[in-house]
Amino acid sequence: MKSESLQASVVNDLVLLSCVGLRPILVHGGGPEINLLLRRLGIEATFVDGLRVTDAKTMEVVSMVLVGKVNKNLVSLIDRAGAKAIGLCGMDGRLVTARPVPNAAKLGFVGEVARVDPAVLRSNVEAGYIPVIASVAADETGQQYNINADTVAGELAAAVGAEKLILLTDVAGILEDRNDVSSLVKEIDINGVKKMVAEGKIGGGMIPKGSCCVRSLAQGVKTASIVDGRVPHSLLLEILTDEGAGTMITG
Repeated sequence: MKSESLQASVVNDLVLLSCVGLRPILVHGGGPEINLLLRRLGIEATFVDGLRVTDAKTMEVVSMVLVGKVNKNLVSLIDRAGAKAIGLCGMDGRLVTARPVPNAAKLGFVGEVARVDPAVLRSNVEAGYIPVIASVAADETGQQYNINADTVAGELAAAVGAEKLILLTDVAGILEDRNDVSSLVKEIDINGVKKMVAEGKIGGGMIPKGSCCVRSLAQGVKTASIVDGRVPHSLLLEILTDEGAGTMITG
């Protein structure tokens, strides 16, 4: 999604899907934009198991980029493409209540989803809006947390009873051999994902993706897919064709 043309392509596909009767909800992160601003401020970006270590200064940057720049840009793109969008974050309407991750001593203000109240989503979807959600939320005291966007998407998908969860990323999908793109796994079930994680075949940033797919499926979402967002119209290919555009995970 670093490419403006790819952003426009994804947004146009999203709008098309909404026009033919689907009701999409878009959850986003903003890793490249966050990294860029951190570099400008002289703050080093550090990751542990695919999650960004987030101290107080980094949390300010994350909130500024996600809730401000990225969210507003996506809402504007959707509006210009002919649909109605509304920008939200986890703190709006108590959509997501956060809690610190178990290893908060290492990760800082990195959170996980403690609770979801989808009321604000349902009302906006029923009114014809495409919700665009930044993956920032607060705990009961108001402390903000950076939550992995895939994790938020998975929990929201379960909370609204979504038919399908799709994660757009910059890899082909789950690979049997991480160094061989031709080893793409087209379809796998929950147990297969768990086995690949245990064997170390799924690592780094793919760990939270695989985990959130497993959790959402366990909570009733019918299928989850990890899709290569660099491929033009991969969203349409995944939803509208038998071939798909990545890895589909089933219960």
